[in-house]
Amino acid sequence: MTIQTANLGFPRIGRNREWKFALDGFFAGTLTQPDIIAIARDLQIHNWKLQAEKGIDIIPSNDFSFYDHVLDVSAMVGAIPEGYGWSEGPIFLDTYFALARGMRAHKSQDGTIRAYKPALEMSKWFDTNYHYIVPEFASDQIFSLTENKPLKAFKLAQVNGLHTRPVVLGPVTFLKLGKVRDGAIAPLDLLDKLLPVYVQILSELSLAGADWVQIDEPCLSQDLSEFEQQCFLRAYGAFNEAVPALSIIVANYFGPFGDNLKTALSLPVAGLHADCVRGDFELDTLLQEVPDSLTLSLGVIDGRNIWRADLDRLDALLEPLRKREQLLSPLTKRTGHNIQLAPSCSLIHVPVDIASEDELEPGLRMGLAFATQKLEELSNLAQVVGGKRSEVEPKLRASLQALMARRNLPGCYDRSVRGRQNRISSDMYWRKSRYPERRRVQQIKLGLPLFPTTTIGSFPQTAEIRKARSDRKKGLIDDASYKKFLREETKRAIFWQDSIGLDVLVHGEFERNDMVQYFAEKLNGFAFTKKGWVQSYGSRCVRPPILYGDVSRSAPMTVDWWRYAQSLTQKPVKGMLTGPVTILNWSFVRDDLPRADVCSQIALAIRDEVEDLETAGARIIQIDEAALREGLPLRKEDWRSYLAWAIEAFRLASSGVDDTTQIHTHMCYSEFNDIIEEIIAMDADVISIESSRSKMELMDGFSNRKYPNEIGPGVYDIHSPLIPSKEEIEKLLSLALERLDGHQLWVNPDCGLKTRNWHEVRPALVNMVEAAIRLRSQTAVAAQ
Repeated sequence: MTIQTANLGFPRIGRNREWKFALDGFFAGTLTQPDIIAIARDLQIHNWKLQAEKGIDIIPSNDFSFYDHVLDVSAMVGAIPEGYGWSEGPIFLDTYFALARGMRAHKSQDGTIRAYKPALEMSKWFDTNYHYIVPEFASDQIFSLTENKPLKAFKLAQVNGLHTRPVVLGPVTFLKLGKVRDGAIAPLDLLDKLLPVYVQILSELSLAGADWVQIDEPCLSQDLSEFEQQCFLRAYGAFNEAVPALSIIVANYFGPFGDNLKTALSLPVAGLHADCVRGDFELDTLLQEVPDSLTLSLGVIDGRNIWRADLDRLDALLEPLRKREQLLSPLTKRTGHNIQLAPSCSLIHVPVDIASEDELEPGLRMGLAFATQKLEELSNLAQVVGGKRSEVEPKLRASLQALMARRNLPGCYDRSVRGRQNRISSDMYWRKSRYPERRRVQQIKLGLPLFPTTTIGSFPQTAEIRKARSDRKKGLIDDASYKKFLREETKRAIFWQDSIGLDVLVHGEFERNDMVQYFAEKLNGFAFTKKGWVQSYGSRCVRPPILYGDVSRSAPMTVDWWRYAQSLTQKPVKGMLTGPVTILNWSFVRDDLPRADVCSQIALAIRDEVEDLETAGARIIQIDEAALREGLPLRKEDWRSYLAWAIEAFRLASSGVDDTTQIHTHMCYSEFNDIIEEIIAMDADVISIESSRSKMELMDGFSNRKYPNEIGPGVYDIHSPLIPSKEEIEKLLSLALERLDGHQLWVNPDCGLKTRNWHEVRPALVNMVEAAIRLRSQTAVAAQ
């Protein structure tokens, strides 16, 4: 049996986040464009050679991106909205980054004045925590090849002695991820205009010596209409006709093919990749339905989680493969019927290498596999499935020992946590009164004005704050000195918020390294890495905690910091917590318990913290569920189950308080229209959402459903360095008022301000407050 190993993509950031620091240096002006181009080249070469050393037969190229692989396609095919300084030819980095981060009004190199342009929208890449830049099209869109980026990467690998398989995001998925500005047509109506550009890309790759190309179409894991399925047939029929010598493998991941398998098998392509982690039940169907002439790539190593694979279990799972091979004719075998073993998806969703994690508990460390280790697992598994088990027998024994050590980790099973879960009663999921009654008593107690202003929670994590945290970790300063420093930062933030007239304050979260990690470090059942970084977007990286055991809270986590902040002002200071679903979705989660059960454990711990904050005197408590929609399954038939336990977890965490306590939540990058009933069912008194980039379009669902509670649509895009003017904020607020009653409306930024600088934050929030005050005045005049 011919067994090859293939990889779909490797982390771009570098083992030590070299790419993050390169981008940050470029944005700060300390690195030049040639500097970061050289760093990008070296990272790609290093990644290719590493994969070759680990025994990977098929190595991807063009999996590297300067910011985002979806934005790369927009730039490559000329899908650049007007006003960003491009008309034809290659896309320069200043235009590329302007699309991702926005563009201040400035004079360009050719002397022309470029006007202010906001960044394009950002959204979640399917159900992951990776963010992509949403393609933006016009109904009369003209596509053209600006530069063949996959060809450039392929040639770079060639000159370094490596023959790679170029990766390209597929045309159907690319268009489905985008939006048409005027809404006159659907994005897929542009397919016939786009296909000639893709044909040109593929033709040039073929002429350069590429024999295979991987085209990623993860939307094959979603519900597709008949029209969308026909789009696939048109696209790949055009490719086969134009470039018949090029072998195309269509890669589907993040879920099984399901009812799209028939469409996938109808495509005139040379291979298919299947996610056999999320779709392991589909393997038998694939082996029966996929013709012997088609290369089949089986994604059996989990590309989205960090647990070591059970190679013996995978060997047993692949046993039908051996039986199938025995039934093939000698002629079929001689023609090279090909099976590839691969990760389920690109490895950009896991850290680079576990080699640096020597501080982890040995039993836990043995049970982990990051991207580099997953390559080794692939190589070992290929040996086993290919009939060479004896050559890797020691590694299989080590794998078994690691799995056993993980099962016996202290804290993996906690009798008291399981017992408390069993005692959860139905009344614990509900507030004492319905929202109208709560709103009445909260208005009396809080006395807030119309259009109350607040922020989402965090303030800039300055270099001084990061240095103090690092110095404390290194033992250069003691705990008392560190706490004193943080109290001073908190005091300055409270006094400044008071001075500009914000109505509801936050303490700034200077003591927190990350909105999930901070809580995970104070809960039982979590472990942490030193360099387990994963790209979230651009230069933004996160270090997800490892949730390996039963979760419980030993002591209050935020009460002291809230109490200190509240002592400095007469205005209400929000208690700031991260919700159970977000802690779950932004961690690497144990795979030996249902996620719903793990989430309810976290919810009980957060419930305890909510009640302690209320007892301490907090009148407003915010429980952020930034990642609730992110965990939504790709198939609508699976939504009900997920949303049922996710909404229950939020209510379990938030419902133990009196009516007078106002519960807020915040949600990121969420298209709410299709889950608006569930958002209502969360029953938060106030929800804040990101809506500035969409120009309040995300509010339509709340308006159409007549959302009953209060809502803070973001009016300040915190993912861009641009400072919004009062007029821009007023315009967004006026758009919000077209959709909401004024008594429902709060005024706040899109998200937390941790990643911004104070010189950006101060004027932006001043403008926000003044815009709200002006709106109050206008509303009062109109009422007279």
